[in-house]
This record gives sequence, C-alpha cells and structure tokens, in this order.
Amino acid sequence: MIKQIPNLFTLLNLVFGCLAIVVTMQNGIIIQYAADGTQLIDIPERIWMASLFIGIAAVVDFLDGFVARLFKAGSEMGKQLDSLADVVSFGVAPSMILYQFLRMSIAREEDGLNASLIWLVPAFILAAAGAWRLARFNIDNSQSFGFKGVPIPAVGIVVASLPLIYWNNHSQFVVDLLFNKWFLYGLIIFLSWLMVSKLPMMALKFKDYTIKNNLPKIILLAVAIIAALFFQWFAVPIVFIVYIILSLLFKQPSS
Repeated sequence: MIKQIPNLFTLLNLVFGCLAIVVTMQNGIIIQYAADGTQLIDIPERIWMASLFIGIAAVVDFLDGFVARLFKAGSEMGKQLDSLADVVSFGVAPSMILYQFLRMSIAREEDGLNASLIWLVPAFILAAAGAWRLARFNIDNSQSFGFKGVPIPAVGIVVASLPLIYWNNHSQFVVDLLFNKWFLYGLIIFLSWLMVSKLPMMALKFKDYTIKNNLPKIILLAVAIIAALFFQWFAVPIVFIVYIILSLLFKQPSS
C-alpha cells in the first residue's frame, strides 16, 4: 500500500488539471455596451482559478517525485502515470487558457464572434507538443539530472500566469498584447518548439550540496525571489526566460 502513495499524489495532480479545464470552460465571453454603443468584450475574472489549480498541480507533481524517493517506491507504472497526469495538467489545461485568450482576441475583431473555429485550433498545438515531449522522455533513460527540451510543467506554469498577469496589471499595452492573436500564435509556437527541441535544460535536482555544482540553481532562486518582489506575476515569464538562459550557459550532460 505504501508503494501506491506516490501514485495517489500523481492522480491528485491529474484531478487538479481536470478542475483547471472545468473552470476555464465555465467562463464564457462577457459582452457589454458602453454609453456610446461601443461593444466591450472581456473574460470573467474567475478564470484565474484555472491558474490556481495548475499551480497546485505543479506543487503536487513535485511532491509525488519527492514521496517516491522518500518511500523508495519509484516504478515504471508511476513514471507512465506521471506523464499521463502531466499532459492533462500542463498540456491540455494551459491549452484551454490559450483557447480562451484566442477567443477573446478574435471576438474583438469585426464579426469576430462568428469567426471559424479553425482560428482557435492552434491553441492545442501546445498540448500535442507536450504529449510528444513526455513520450520521448519516457523512452529516454539519459535524462536524470538534465532534460532535452523544456519540461512541460515549466511551460504549463508560464501559460497559467497569463490570466493572473492580465487581471493584475495596469498597462493597456499588456492587455493589447495578450489579446493579440498573432502574439498568442507566436507564443504557442515558441513554447511548443521549446518542449520538442533537444536544448539541454537543467533539472532542478541537487546532485550534492556544493555551491559550485548548484550555482545556476542558486542564481535562478535569487532571480525568482527578486522578480516576485518587484514584478509580481510578471516574475513567472521572467524566471522562465532566465531558466532557459542559465540552462544554455551552464550546459551539463543529461545523465
């Protein structure tokens, strides 16, 4: 029974991913009209709950690996189950967030509410790329202390930060950017490419406790703290970019 505890954490990760999808889909587009007749379109603020559930799923995803090592209960089934949960929580759920942002972007255009579904389908490229990356990871035994391509949880967390950035900023430029379909398409392609690429990415695991061998992780932690203090939710994409830069600067073998 003890050996199944990590798998229960993994299933909890999956449940939170499902909840993120549910709250994303329950939030439709709000259409209002200003006094001059101008049509105002927005998304309900409750979509931030999807970000919350994806964040909790990320914490649980970290804990299932920790618990597996603690109880020495790692298994092939646990590895496969973890990937199945991750593709939902950090692939499908973030794709649904991007789907809603694309809906908003296109709805703001002339006759946008009647636009073809084909404009929204690219949101799911992210989920497909995440599934590809996880499948490749499962058959590659050389990724113990490093990754080939950006891990799907990192990408999922970046996308999950978008509603929080949208609802907690006072910049019209940021709003316009998040509701620019071409920016969103570019973001989808960029994040998807990062996952399926073979760029050497560092794993946030410690081989030992020396500063020399863990310098990039220490720098990343420092950046995360400073960015959170000064940039709030903007800290998430900032830390993500720094993570990629540090991984490329401090290249290390994947095993």
